[in-house]
Amino acid sequence: MHVAVASDHAGFSLKKKVVEYLGGLGHTVEDLGTCDTTPVDYPDFAEAVAAAILSERVERAVLICGSGVGASVAANKFRGNSRRPVPRHVLGAPGVEHDHMNVLVLGGRVIGEELAHELVGAFVGAKQSRGGASPEKAAKIDAIEERCGLELLNEGPRPS
Repeated sequence: MHVAVASDHAGFSLKKKVVEYLGGLGHTVEDLGTCDTTPVDYPDFAEAVAAAILSERVERAVLICGSGVGASVAANKFRGNSRRPVPRHVLGAPGVEHDHMNVLVLGGRVIGEELAHELVGAFVGAKQSRGGASPEKAAKIDAIEERCGLELLNEGPRPS
C-alpha cells in the first residue's frame, strides 16, 4: 500500500517512528514533512495529506500533531465521501471497515510508539467492508458538507 505520513513539529518524533514502522511492514511511504522540530502549522500538513488522498497519489495517510485534535479538525475541512479524508481518534480497523476512513490522526504527545504502531498497523491492515456506513448516514454527512459550504481542494466556491 502507498501511505502518506505527515506531522507538525509536535508530532515529528512519532512521525519518524511511524515512517520506519510502515516501511518495515513493506508499505511505500511518502513523507510529506515536517523535517524537524522547528515550529510549523499543522493545517499545512493536513492540507498536504488531503491533497495526496484527493489526487489518489496515496491510498491512506497518517497525520500527526501534538494532541491529534487540531490536525483532525483541519483534515476534516475537506469535502469527502468514502474515498476522502475522514480522520478519527479510533482504532484504525473499525474506521476503515465501517466508515471507509483513509486518514488516521494521532497525537504525538499523547500516545507512545507502541500504541502508535498498533493503531497504524490495524489501520493499514484493515479492508473496507462492502456495506460500510449505511447509505442514509453517508447521505446525511454529504448533506452537512453541502450546507456548510466546504470546498473541494483546489476548487473555488460552489455556485449557489
